[in-house]
Amino acid sequence: MAQKYLRNPVVAGQFYPSNERELNALISSFEDRQAEKKDVIGAILPHAGYVYSGKVATETVSGINIKDNLILLGTNHTGLGADFSIIPKGAWKTPLGNVDINDKLAGLFLNRSKLLEVDITAHQDEHSLEVELPILQYFKDDFKIVPIAIKSFNLGSLQELAEGLADVIEKNSLRESVLFIASSDLNHYEPQEISKKKDSLAIEAIIALDEGRLESVIRDSNISMCGFAPVAVLIKTAKLLGAKGAQLIKYQTSGQVNKDMTSVVGYAGITIY
Repeated sequence: MAQKYLRNPVVAGQFYPSNERELNALISSFEDRQAEKKDVIGAILPHAGYVYSGKVATETVSGINIKDNLILLGTNHTGLGADFSIIPKGAWKTPLGNVDINDKLAGLFLNRSKLLEVDITAHQDEHSLEVELPILQYFKDDFKIVPIAIKSFNLGSLQELAEGLADVIEKNSLRESVLFIASSDLNHYEPQEISKKKDSLAIEAIIALDEGRLESVIRDSNISMCGFAPVAVLIKTAKLLGAKGAQLIKYQTSGQVNKDMTSVVGYAGITIY
């Protein structure tokens, strides 16, 4: 991969405004200006179009002290690329500017985990990480990222990746400078009341910091949560880094925005501390 690799946005102008001023204004309209900034290990943010999930994501980030290095854990909607895909150097472009990849930290993860593969194709057309970046940039403009897209749903492999990530953080004394972001929407395209019930089961498992329970409720209740994998990795990593609890910051569905309660998607913003 070329040293100067630049990942261009693919959903700017669709999921969020491509114009810098319009984008800042929209995110500003979602900001919770009363939120108390807290140090957290990680957060779960939704990744739909901002009209639907932007308020949930922005209100959640409003209460987070954003660290210097963000480990972005995304799902793989396209099915392209490796099961565990990392881009180890270069930058990601958004309408708010470029965000550099922390090549040193990405290299440490690659050396530690046999699961991670250098792979651009999983990221090129994938929106799950892209849509988080402008919201994070709105609150802090000088962080670096390590982008990881996950296609595998094997719990053992997800836990193994988490062990590798946590090991790198601990051995290099990076806990104070790293924040994990897992990108996920919740249940898809069922009536409001059914989705709310299913989403509450998933949220309860996340709040309990139990990735095994989350896997079980998704399977047993047929919950179409697209980001189980990154959320499971975050939960396990956070526990290894000493997580004490989690908090639901905001939940809503697409039906609360477009008033169509017959087929909704659920969105939750959750912090782990």
